[in-house]
Amino acid sequence: MKPRGTIGKCPVCDEALRVTELSCPSCKTKIVSDLRTCQFCNLRPDLLVFLHAFLRARGNIKEVERELGISYPTVRKRLDDLLRSLGMETGPTRGSDRRLEVFEQLRKGEISVDDAVDSLGSGLKED
Repeated sequence: MKPRGTIGKCPVCDEALRVTELSCPSCKTKIVSDLRTCQFCNLRPDLLVFLHAFLRARGNIKEVERELGISYPTVRKRLDDLLRSLGMETGPTRGSDRRLEVFEQLRKGEISVDDAVDSLGSGLKED
């Protein structure tokens, strides 16, 4: 039987789980203690998949988009979720939420390119 990965949160109360026993399958040595899991052990499965894709792509967001079949705003949101889960949240950049919303509306065809440029301001449109 193939060993499964550890689960990071209690399925009953959603609190972080602790490792209390480690064992060696070869010599049968057992270590009983109250051990913390690594910060990556507590990640949701979807964030682990994202992290692996992000690392394989060496941080190239376009590659992550292609590999996972998700949009740029979704990649950014998952990256923010990952950073938050690892305790590395740096806070939103000024206007980043609004920009992501505009890009998502543009992607869905809800607004035109001109409307997106107008919403984003900052002279992105060339005359």
